[in-house]
Amino acid sequence: MDSSDMLIITLLLIFLSFPSSVFPLHEEPVLTTDRQMLLAFKKGLSFDPENFLSNWNETTHVCQWNGVSCSTNGERVVSLYLKSKYLQGTISPFLGNLSSLEQLDLSENSLQGSIPVELGFLTSLEEFSIRSNQIQNEVPQSFGLLKKLRYIDLSVNQLGGRLPHSLFHNCSSLVYIDLSDNKFVGYIPSNVGNNLKYLETLRLYLNQLIGIIPASLSNSSQLQELDLESNFLTGVLPSEIVKQTPLLAILYLSGNNLESNDGNTNLTPFFTAIANLTHLRELQLSDNLLRGEFPWHISEFNNNLSRILLDDNYLHGSIPPYIANLSSLTLLNLSSNLLNGRIPSEISHLAKLERLFLSNNSLEGDIPSVLGELRHLGLLDLSRNKLSGPIPSSLANLTLLRELHLHHNSLSDVIPSTLGGCISLDILDLSYNKLSGKIPAEVAGLRDIGMYFNLSNNLLSGELPAALSKMEMINAIDLSSNNFKGEIPPSLLNCEAAEMINISHNALQGSIPSSLGNLLNLKILDLSHNLLSGEIPESFSKSPSLVQLNLSCNNLSGFLPRGRLFNSLTFESFQGNKHLCLQLTDFQSCLQNRKSKLHSLKFLILVVTALSTSAFFLTVCFGLIFNVIKGFTTRSTNKIRNEFTLSLTPAHPRITYREILEATYGFEQSRLIGSGSSGYVYKGILRDNTVVAVKVPRFQSGSSTKIFDRECQMLKRIRHRNLMRIVTACSLPDFKALVLPFMANGSLDSHLYPSSQSLGYPSGLSLITRVNICSDVAEGLSYLHHHSPVKVIHCDLKPTNILLNDDMTAFVSDFGIARLVKTVEEENLPNENISSSTVNSLCGSIGYVAPEYGQGRSASTKGDVYSFGVLLLEMVTRKRPTNEMFKEGMNLMQWVKNHYSGKLGEIVDQTLLIAARDLSSEVKNMWEIAIIELIELGLLCTQENPSRRPTMLDTADDLDRLKRFLSGDTTMTFVPSIGISSSGAIV
Repeated sequence: MDSSDMLIITLLLIFLSFPSSVFPLHEEPVLTTDRQMLLAFKKGLSFDPENFLSNWNETTHVCQWNGVSCSTNGERVVSLYLKSKYLQGTISPFLGNLSSLEQLDLSENSLQGSIPVELGFLTSLEEFSIRSNQIQNEVPQSFGLLKKLRYIDLSVNQLGGRLPHSLFHNCSSLVYIDLSDNKFVGYIPSNVGNNLKYLETLRLYLNQLIGIIPASLSNSSQLQELDLESNFLTGVLPSEIVKQTPLLAILYLSGNNLESNDGNTNLTPFFTAIANLTHLRELQLSDNLLRGEFPWHISEFNNNLSRILLDDNYLHGSIPPYIANLSSLTLLNLSSNLLNGRIPSEISHLAKLERLFLSNNSLEGDIPSVLGELRHLGLLDLSRNKLSGPIPSSLANLTLLRELHLHHNSLSDVIPSTLGGCISLDILDLSYNKLSGKIPAEVAGLRDIGMYFNLSNNLLSGELPAALSKMEMINAIDLSSNNFKGEIPPSLLNCEAAEMINISHNALQGSIPSSLGNLLNLKILDLSHNLLSGEIPESFSKSPSLVQLNLSCNNLSGFLPRGRLFNSLTFESFQGNKHLCLQLTDFQSCLQNRKSKLHSLKFLILVVTALSTSAFFLTVCFGLIFNVIKGFTTRSTNKIRNEFTLSLTPAHPRITYREILEATYGFEQSRLIGSGSSGYVYKGILRDNTVVAVKVPRFQSGSSTKIFDRECQMLKRIRHRNLMRIVTACSLPDFKALVLPFMANGSLDSHLYPSSQSLGYPSGLSLITRVNICSDVAEGLSYLHHHSPVKVIHCDLKPTNILLNDDMTAFVSDFGIARLVKTVEEENLPNENISSSTVNSLCGSIGYVAPEYGQGRSASTKGDVYSFGVLLLEMVTRKRPTNEMFKEGMNLMQWVKNHYSGKLGEIVDQTLLIAARDLSSEVKNMWEIAIIELIELGLLCTQENPSRRPTMLDTADDLDRLKRFLSGDTTMTFVPSIGISSSGAIV
């Protein structure tokens, strides 16, 4: 036998030695059964976009099917791994017959329906994952039969009901449990840790769990990660559990209602226990109810700790210098507490620190110059404190710094030129301080700044530096409300990426550079309230991107350009330019022509005046005689309604009672479009076919008369595009009515909660429409609080009092219980005699009333902010604050606060989620950011302490930025002035 024959025989023997699972010759009978079960599973799938299961057929051996693995002897299927295959359909109960299955991974697909009870018969199963699907209903109790189960991941689904007690009690081999991001309710089983001796990871975050953290978890002594974030858990921090789990490395308890010891006054016991955890790397206790002095025991923590989040609590006292002992710290977030004192200079010893958040506290004193030693720092947020003094020049050493937030402090002196050394900056926000002097060329020339440059609301002066032209990547520049003078540098044309430029409220002079109109990405330009002169550049009318332009209150002249943007701008964009010839559709008269006509009529006026003077005396004489005669003949009829007219001001057209009666068909029931406790609203059509709304008080005397008079007072004084204007009013001794513009789309309430009769209204508002409506309402309230000739507190903001016209522009209405004030403190209207008890009873509607009103405090603008915050949350969740689900101490704000983080599907209106399904991933991400912004802004506005709520000015600014972002600003040029973050997941 030669060598070639020997080689063939050897290869044949090797071939025959391979198990049939690799080179199958035939299928065992039991394996045939497994094949049938898998084909039944495939039949339950409705869509396989990648055709991953294409080789699941009769001609291919089952052990060679994609995603299938068999035992070493090829007799049974032991693994089914179909992760991230975009499969759609349901989980077949036939999988329960794969009795040798050890691994089942169906995660990250689009499977729906329930978990089959039959899966509990997989007695060999060790690993089971259906993470990130759309599985609903409860976890079968049959899972308690899975004695060998070591790993289970059911996270990111829509599972509900109570946590599966049998799973925790019987599956004693479990090492990893993840049931997070679902809809589980009720308590965590009290014996959860009694039988889980090997448990290392327990994740139950983003559910609706209540009650305390069970003490039995201390029996799971091998626990390394415990994540119970974003539930409704109560009680004190789990000090005893921490003591018995020495291997704990990750502890996440944020977003609950946990308290400290001794009646929520003492943090020492818990932090003493934490100090003994030598493996602890991450500690998150944000957004709880923790009170007490800032824990000095933090200095005793181990050096492995890299992340501490204690933000959004009620910690008081100063930041201890011993915090410097946490040498491995990369993230420290102490924002939104009650901390005071100075920022300790020892914080500079945290050499690895990458992000430092100390915003929204009451920190005082200078910014320590030694912060410049934190060479790895990428984000520094010290905003909304009481910091004073200069900005340290040493911050120039932070060459990795990408975001610097120092806004809303009392910083003074000049901007250090050395800040130009922060070459990695994307965001620089120094707004709302007392900075003076010029903008250093080094700072203006930060070439790589890519997002936001905000120096607004300071005392800066001098000319705008030409170095601004070096910001070729900047998206937004805000230098408004300073003392800049000189001309606008034409070199701003080099800011090619700029989408927003605001240099309003300065003293800039000269003409507007035509080059600004050539910025191809510019969407918003605000040059209002300056001393600019000359004509409006024609280039603005040719800009393909410009959507908002404000040139009001300057010295501009000439004619308005035509086309593109100028076809849609309103008068407010140009008002206050007395030499400008307005040629907008609604303003055809030219001011210059009017002026020339007046001059040409001077001579004629002199002649007419001489003649009319003599005629006047004759008219008076005849008039006196006529009135004496008329007094005898018409005294009995001068009260007849159809002869009565009233005009509040010459600007309002006169209208008779007869016209009102005819317009409403005698107040016919079919014309009734709304009613409430204060009266009725009818649809009317005047003789000139103008459609109006006629508001008639329910009672025509007593307090209703005062409310009517109050609303007239309000509507006479206010003029804003988002506030309901008055057409006229009819006021007789026994009849009163307001005539208002008709809003074709009814109230916001009718769109959020359409009734069966409201067939004309859509079942849900789009996200963009909701943001636009919120922005409109915020603009209206901002005007009432900050810009109206006399400040107004609305006192009854809610969806029924927000009306929508035919293009869905929102108007704030119903000023029947509003208050006029001269300062932030409320004052009564002149000549009103309303008792304090009456005033206190007129502070709004249930669910929207600020908590301080219940304590007897007078109406204030902060009360309106609270109502607006409730409205924001209602717009996102589409749940009334009076919903029956909010009881036993729970309210809309608390419910949202404990559920929104990371899993928006729990609280977001389902119509928004359905609409998001067909969107691209990029647009979904934009929606996610926008929804989180709305939620967090709503929570900020509804804080219990009125002083911590933002103003409507800040709120309107944030919503305006958000509106622009949704219109296409994907680079997030908006930077919320009240510290909103942008993270989460919508689907």
